[in-house]
Amino acid sequence: MSYEGPPPSRHRVPGWLARHRLGVTLGAAAVVVIAAGGVYLGSGAAQPEPSNAANALEYPPSPAGQPASPGATVPASATPSASTTPSPGATPSTAAAPKVPATGWVPVDRAAWKTQADAYRALKVDPVPAGVGNLPEFRADCQYSHRLPDDPIVAPGLPGASHMHSFVGNKAVDANTVAGDLTKFTATSCKPVQDHSAYWVPTLYDNATGKPVETTGFRVYYRSLAKNSTGQMPMPNGLRMISGDAKKKKPTPRGATGQFYCAFYGPGDLDGIARSTNGNWPICGGDATLHFMMQFPDCWDGKHLDSPNHKDHVAYGSSNSCPTSHPVRIPAITFDIQYPAKGTPAGYYLSSDKEGKSASSMHGDAFVMWDVNTMNKRTRNCVQGRRTCDNYGYQK
Repeated sequence: MSYEGPPPSRHRVPGWLARHRLGVTLGAAAVVVIAAGGVYLGSGAAQPEPSNAANALEYPPSPAGQPASPGATVPASATPSASTTPSPGATPSTAAAPKVPATGWVPVDRAAWKTQADAYRALKVDPVPAGVGNLPEFRADCQYSHRLPDDPIVAPGLPGASHMHSFVGNKAVDANTVAGDLTKFTATSCKPVQDHSAYWVPTLYDNATGKPVETTGFRVYYRSLAKNSTGQMPMPNGLRMISGDAKKKKPTPRGATGQFYCAFYGPGDLDGIARSTNGNWPICGGDATLHFMMQFPDCWDGKHLDSPNHKDHVAYGSSNSCPTSHPVRIPAITFDIQYPAKGTPAGYYLSSDKEGKSASSMHGDAFVMWDVNTMNKRTRNCVQGRRTCDNYGYQK
């Protein structure tokens, strides 16, 4: 059964929502139909063997004629401290300086991307079993992995420099993680295991107790938001991007965009049956619990794996095409997150806005790394083929 919920923001309702078999009607007395328990792990179906021949990518030097990526040098605060200075009489260390992830405009490895793109174009669509749905998407279902005050995209090489983040997916991620690490250390809290990516959001805290509330279900959709699949391409490995604004600190009263919502089986109110004392958090009725949905861009510039603000190298397309500045259509990542909380008068706060205690600073980071063959095949069969897939392939 497909996991359903409201659109990531109420000002843009993507076409897939209208086509879902289990729909959502927005309004004061909305009908929400959600898979029981929020997010399911897939069945024990057989999975394709990983093929990582094109996966082990580190950030390459800038192509000839292109300036070096801004900020790619090691920050002074990230270099070894006095602890690396040999004590009198000690043998000088030959250990390499710790690696620091590149920042700024990070160019794609053109040869690796061409190899992946050529392999993708050569793929034939697998036979489609009877009864497969027509939602153009595949997914990874993830569980909570670990919590750190690190951010390898925004504050690379600086452990402890970020507000607290809750990570799902790759279990080895910390402030020093680079793309190659995601292929070397592949233990993951996601299914399928061919998804080596890391995903993270600010940690949610119970305002009354100060204790963290970690997700009990974190589904990552890779889908088409367009009406057609013209020019559809897979995700390049090493792509990094952010959705949302960690610095936004506006109230999120009933009906606001960017708020948490209530979801469960059956009819109910997305905004909750009541609100927290400060009005920013819904209190859910019945079996409903707090959820959040977040949508990432679906168009890429084809040149960079990252940009200085972690957003400029990607863009949102229209229902039919991508802007000329970002001509490569990629699957749109969507976070669909379930929390084991119903809401209380005291409400909650995010690590990104402990003082304001609103939900407007909710944001998400994606550091993409898949087994290349799996990414290509799922994009070809499911997104370009406009068929519904779960964690392991076609979904009936």
